[in-house]
Amino acid sequence: MLGRMDCNDTQSVRLLSLDSSLGSFASPHTSVAANDAMARRLGAMDSLCERFARDGFVGPVDVLSDGEVEEVRAAVAEVVQDLDRHRDRLYEVEQAFTDRPDEVVCHFLGGFRVHETLRKLIANERITKLCADLLGVDRLRFWHDQVFAKPPHHRGVVPWHQDYSYWTRTEPVCHITCNLLLDDSDEQSGCLQFVPGSHRWPLLPSLPFDSPLDAIREHLPADASFEPVAVPVRAGQATFHHSYTLHGSDQNRSDHWRRAAVCNYMGADVRVADGSKPLLRGVPLLATGAVVTGENFPIVFDRDRASRHRA
Repeated sequence: MLGRMDCNDTQSVRLLSLDSSLGSFASPHTSVAANDAMARRLGAMDSLCERFARDGFVGPVDVLSDGEVEEVRAAVAEVVQDLDRHRDRLYEVEQAFTDRPDEVVCHFLGGFRVHETLRKLIANERITKLCADLLGVDRLRFWHDQVFAKPPHHRGVVPWHQDYSYWTRTEPVCHITCNLLLDDSDEQSGCLQFVPGSHRWPLLPSLPFDSPLDAIREHLPADASFEPVAVPVRAGQATFHHSYTLHGSDQNRSDHWRRAAVCNYMGADVRVADGSKPLLRGVPLLATGAVVTGENFPIVFDRDRASRHRA
């Protein structure tokens, strides 16, 4: 049983996604080498999907080149250096960081609204196609982005949490996160840690961002096995996790920055669960039960459209 892995209230997940750039199946007219390459790529995709279904996360996965990392890193630096000017257009700037920047991680939502490089990043097909494959959907919608920035020797942590505990204003559960590292990240610098299989747990309470790292522990199911796995990641690589997967990160004890650009997505048919207020600050109000849509929530991957484009 895969728990909350499916977007349509069934208990299945697509375990194999055919990359249309390879063709649907091996052709008798295709070389043995090409067929072998296809098999390896399909096998890798199969393995990623199986791991995602089993553990609730995968990674690290190569996403950006060194040059692309530099471009995104520069964009993040520009926004961080001018947060006050951008504050009204961003969805949110973590208030605890504003109040106590030496103690709380720099965290903001909506960078794509203020910088073109971050807007391009959310539609990067190396990210969006894999997210669609892992969710088992043919059409993927953008939800929102985030940035986390930990300076060297910074004591701020990101407490253990499940993303969906903050996203219950949308339903059904069909959400996924790409956490893209802009600096090499290991346990010393506070890389992400995940609890394998926690995507099958019940929804845990949402806690304030400036809570202690282990604050969620007192709310875990009685039979929960809390055995975190740290995932070191190089700059330009990413991890991908389900919205029920418990994850968090410790303080940065290293001599270098630990920055991440985060892209959150959902299935194209996710709807508004609570239409009493906007889903995010500054976006138009959507009625309860309406499909989440609009210029702030674009479709960023369509499998049929991608197949026609490659044909």
